[in-house]
Amino acid sequence: MDSNYRIVVGVDGSEGGRRALEWAVREAAARQGTVQAVATWRWDNLEGGMLPTSAERDLAEQTLEREVQSLSGRLRSTVAIAAEVVEGRAAEALSDAARDADLLVLGSHGHSRVWHTVLGSVSEECIRRATCPVVVVPTPKPAPATSSEPVLHG
Repeated sequence: MDSNYRIVVGVDGSEGGRRALEWAVREAAARQGTVQAVATWRWDNLEGGMLPTSAERDLAEQTLEREVQSLSGRLRSTVAIAAEVVEGRAAEALSDAARDADLLVLGSHGHSRVWHTVLGSVSEECIRRATCPVVVVPTPKPAPATSSEPVLHG
């Protein structure tokens, strides 16, 4: 196996990000490689409004640390995981981080008939930008509610 095999994985605290990190670590173990877990942040976070730069960066650092520690506790893997927090748009930062990587791993989100909604806008853009193979780990469809009440659609 190639001990220089490097997998870059995007980590954002979501279920998809957790699944992508776990998949990347398992794949690196099989290839005797390493994982570079990358979380991104922006001072102008569009989802939560504007946060002070240090608050947004701190949140990304805490999320990345929590996800890596949680996975290490569950898997008991010997794979080396380098954690990096990068400022910038997620798709750009992840594609740049994976420029010399063997593989870029991302989580998907949601299930819809619309391609970018199924895949996720970051995943979709990374597929277009990346210079290495990209693996998008799906997030399972939520189990239907089990209830004696009828479920109305429409």
